[in-house]
Amino acid sequence: MATPYTVAFHTLGCKLNFSETSTIRRQFEDKGFQTVGFEDGADVYVLNTCSVTEFADKKCRYEVRRALKYSPQARIVVVGCYAQLKPQEIADIPGVDLVLGAAEKFNIVNYIDELTKAPGKGMVRAGEISTVNHFVDAFSFGDRTRTFLKVQDGCDYKCSFCTIPLARGKSRSDTVENVLANAREIAAAGIKEIVLTGVNLGDFGNGTEVLEGTKPKKEALFFDLIKALDEVEGIERFRISSIEPNLLTDEIIDFVAQSKRFVPHFHIPLQSGSDKILRLMKRRYVSALYRSRVEKIKSVMPHCCIGVDVIVGFPGETEEDFNDTYRFLAELDISYLHVFTYSERPNTVAIELEGTVDMSVRRERNDRLRILSEKKRAHFYNAFIGESRKVLFEHAKEEGVMHGFTDNYIKVSLPFESHLINSIEEVKLSAFSGGETVDAELVAATVL
Repeated sequence: MATPYTVAFHTLGCKLNFSETSTIRRQFEDKGFQTVGFEDGADVYVLNTCSVTEFADKKCRYEVRRALKYSPQARIVVVGCYAQLKPQEIADIPGVDLVLGAAEKFNIVNYIDELTKAPGKGMVRAGEISTVNHFVDAFSFGDRTRTFLKVQDGCDYKCSFCTIPLARGKSRSDTVENVLANAREIAAAGIKEIVLTGVNLGDFGNGTEVLEGTKPKKEALFFDLIKALDEVEGIERFRISSIEPNLLTDEIIDFVAQSKRFVPHFHIPLQSGSDKILRLMKRRYVSALYRSRVEKIKSVMPHCCIGVDVIVGFPGETEEDFNDTYRFLAELDISYLHVFTYSERPNTVAIELEGTVDMSVRRERNDRLRILSEKKRAHFYNAFIGESRKVLFEHAKEEGVMHGFTDNYIKVSLPFESHLINSIEEVKLSAFSGGETVDAELVAATVL
């Protein structure tokens, strides 16, 4: 077929997906495509999917229908975790032309000329996940003030609720040298903040390919990577997106506390405050270790922001187990929660466990933890009212407003000033009246 001229993208899921979508977008642009908005009626739509929850699967179907609404003759390509897990199911969605698995998605432009319009008969190119053993680097660029830099992929953990190892394969990493090269390229483009991303970020170094054809080996640890990145000139901030509590060492915490560029912000998955449920989830720690990580962070960085992932309604979670989780979180000096309602996923151990929790109970527990999260966020934000902190400004969705984050991840809101976008300025945090943003006043306007 003749090469189309326009392409649009939509990303579902995590920061890692956003970094990979940006890399795929650059591949299309290098081939001569023009990137357009989703609603502008593109010739090709690329949907990068997540499959953490059942809702993510439904969202994919919705986005396919939405793409066809704006461009009925468009070629639609689906990639990402859902594409690897259920390729034929996606191929059977009316309008889908091509499904690419984990090993194939970064060769997407090589498949474009194969596309044919055969409704209901999408081509599938998704090999066995066991064959995916090569790391492909990626970073978001041009679509956000902050850049998401992928340094690790895949996971060797066997958490009973998780499909990510089935969708992304074994743990594997970039080399320190290549990460540094990407960071320098990002710095040269004027980006001020890099968010390090991966499936199991703290496992960086596992499966690193040192030379083509050689056996992968662990040539560096995550600690070695952040030490090297801290010396990269031109990047004002590095942020660690998420790190498992058993991989978050004292060495890492102490380094961040005194580093030049790593900000005081950790996002640490917990999933449950009940040791019984943690065992059923096959997590690699107990609640006491998690508590010790939080206490260590706060002992050296009292101002540090700590985010927590937690799952409610896991099979076997009684009211007493949930109350253990609630009390555990209420007592911790944390800043916010990401609360997930357990969703049954095929081919996981958890789906076979006894003690299914009624969906209405799952939702009620989710609501309770979301309220707790709001209280935690308010307590954390209010502790800094009246103080001055530096903020990296970016565009907001609301007209006439700009947003930004302090180093310790307090989101601020100010009237829009175009010349301040992508600059780091000192502001005084003036008031918090609820929600997710703090009102602030500009102290100085010295662009860094």
